[in-house]
Amino acid sequence: MKKKIVFAIIIVLIVSLVGGTVYYINDYYKADEVAVSLITVPKTSVTVTEENGVFTFKPQNATKGVIFYPGGKVEATAYAPLMQALAENGILSVLVTMPGNLAVLDMNAADGLKEKYPEIESWYMSGHSLGGSMASSYIAENSKEFDGIILLASYSTVDLSKSGLDVISIYGTNDGVLNMEKYEECKPNLPEDFKEVVITGGCHAYFGAYGEQDGDKKAAITREEQIGITVDEILQFINN
Repeated sequence: MKKKIVFAIIIVLIVSLVGGTVYYINDYYKADEVAVSLITVPKTSVTVTEENGVFTFKPQNATKGVIFYPGGKVEATAYAPLMQALAENGILSVLVTMPGNLAVLDMNAADGLKEKYPEIESWYMSGHSLGGSMASSYIAENSKEFDGIILLASYSTVDLSKSGLDVISIYGTNDGVLNMEKYEECKPNLPEDFKEVVITGGCHAYFGAYGEQDGDKKAAITREEQIGITVDEILQFINN
């Protein structure tokens, strides 16, 4: 009888664990209609393709490229407006879908992507929030293959200070999700000459198009304005 009770308890625990995991993975921020339309409606100046969950926004005659890791529990396509805007300005933009919408589950998702575009001369990693931290971990192991990294409302938990990489960190003053204590603690992991950009009125969620995010503060600018400022800063960073 005791063995049956123990067995029943184990089964209940396993079912609860599996159920909780499934619920957690499926409880994520979905891309809004604006973002989805950029994937489904062709643009004349940018070619958008998808292969095995990797979305490529390809402009003509691009020589510089960005591989982007989405934020935690955010649908990858929510970053289509940002990728589209970069591509419209001549940057090949590669957006990676993560298993369970969590970059921590596939830190090496960028493997093999650069090789598909031999015409690209300069490559950068980038990511939002958790995606940025995972992009940092990836580039730390592959620093010779990249020119730099673009962190959006994120920080590097690994030491990039002597990597020789160019680094830009962008976040908004109204970000209620980014752990600023951890952000400051991790600053020494970046090169001394890294560029920091603080967007006045910007929030955590407005780097993507997935609505409001729990814990975030209300933005004092529009999402379009925040993405526009972000793109301008990235272009200046890459082109310089």
